[in-house]
Amino acid sequence: MGVESSERTYEELILGFLVEGRDDFLSGEALSDKLGLSRTAVWKHVESLRGKGYRIDAVPARGYRLMDVPDKLSPLELTPLLSTHHLGQGLHFHESLPSTNETAFRLATDGAEHGEVVVTEQQTAGKGRRGRVWASPSGLNLYFSAILRPDLPPQRAPELTLVAAVALCEVLREEGAEASIKWPNDVQIGGKKVAGILTELSAEPERVHFVVLGIGVNLNAGPADFPPELAETATSLCMALGRRINRALFTAALWGRLEEWLDLHQDVGFDPVRQRWVELTGTLGQEVRVRTDRSELRGVAEGIDDSGALLVRTADGRVERVLAGDVEQVRPR
Repeated sequence: MGVESSERTYEELILGFLVEGRDDFLSGEALSDKLGLSRTAVWKHVESLRGKGYRIDAVPARGYRLMDVPDKLSPLELTPLLSTHHLGQGLHFHESLPSTNETAFRLATDGAEHGEVVVTEQQTAGKGRRGRVWASPSGLNLYFSAILRPDLPPQRAPELTLVAAVALCEVLREEGAEASIKWPNDVQIGGKKVAGILTELSAEPERVHFVVLGIGVNLNAGPADFPPELAETATSLCMALGRRINRALFTAALWGRLEEWLDLHQDVGFDPVRQRWVELTGTLGQEVRVRTDRSELRGVAEGIDDSGALLVRTADGRVERVLAGDVEQVRPR
């Protein structure tokens, strides 16, 4: 399935009204008035939703109430939940993709607008940092890529990775997890990776054409869903909290928070993002080993600078500025 029309369908509108009503019943007459449809037409749309897996109670003289939704991330589930102005309002949903970042990059090259999002139930070749693969089993987690067109010079584009990490960590904490950020782009729970961020861009020397912000979050994966090489280092929100996560509600909350931080970053700059990142990270103050393609650095992570680079003080007192690399906390023997 490709991008959905900007006009919401009657089924999406009905779901939106039922979501707004939460635990209250909404009468068929009220829905008819809101939609300009006959009560029979409303009933037919409700029946269609039931056929797609939505559990909707109907009580004479009281109306309809939404009881449960199917565990999917299609526009039908997500659109009624969104409070964003741009992010996710243009939604490209796929049951399976090789990589949401690759699809989003192609769409952006063809002119897709700021805020359009590619989301999928499964990735067969999900992209992680430094050429790694992101494990992406079907129907369990969240995999999406957002197309952004920020008014930024290319050298400031890496700040968007930290913007996303802040938004993601906040939403995970609001779910009840003790999440923290590991520089530069991982979010952890209990020292294990629960989410990752991959930012790719198209730019000229003085101007960013677009940024593709890819995020993967392990929501409902269990131990058996991770490949053996990740069993000791990866976790999911479900594993951490001991309960299944409503993926659609989590996604809507994340996109709302991410848009808030993106707007603040665009309007005010990096400083408030940097301050919040420092509050949420587990990296600073720790002895770390940083591996790059060409070298290895060891020292104490002291902070991040105004561009988001990690500042590491080595044993001889020098402060090294790290722009990219894999950071590992050095555990005492």
